[in-house]
Amino acid sequence: MDFTNLRKVLERNGFTVTVCATGAEAAAYLNRVIDGTAVGCGVSMTLEELELYDSLASHNTLIYHRRSEDVEAARRAAMSTEVYLLSANGIAESTGEIISIDGVGNRAASTLFGHRKVYFVAGRNKVSPDYVSALYRVRNVVAPKNARRMGIKTPCAAKADRCYDCNSPERICRGLVVHYKRMKSMDMEVVLVDEELGY
Repeated sequence: MDFTNLRKVLERNGFTVTVCATGAEAAAYLNRVIDGTAVGCGVSMTLEELELYDSLASHNTLIYHRRSEDVEAARRAAMSTEVYLLSANGIAESTGEIISIDGVGNRAASTLFGHRKVYFVAGRNKVSPDYVSALYRVRNVVAPKNARRMGIKTPCAAKADRCYDCNSPERICRGLVVHYKRMKSMDMEVVLVDEELGY
């Protein structure tokens, strides 16, 4: 995929952008630039596929609630790390909005304040032509697939076809964060990978 236009738009919006041809290249880059620090992570199939939870933990203090006995304490601790790492749920190519949808809110909240640097990692499948199509993808592709992966009982998980805007107590799409620009308080970098990664 040609990321030239998206890179320009994201940089105009204040983000640092790194383009990698492969997931292996992206993982090597992130392991090089994130070293000897405290790193918080959100749940991400992209990070999982890149094996970043294991590789970063080998030379950083990695805080990831899925690997903790006290999930809530780990979520809170991850919000105060120097670096936070997650995947974007969707990115609009024409205007550069970065979209995150969340159920608990720890992942989305960490993109707004508190860290020295936030890294969004995104495969080419996360990029949509514009904001409307990116938002549609996040709600009707990403959320249903994540719900099904988590084995929860929502209409979207049952069929994995679209958002039903349900009232299920297990609903995972409860909050939406849209980054129009880089937050003033911290560095933010988007690592674009020319492979399909995650949902």
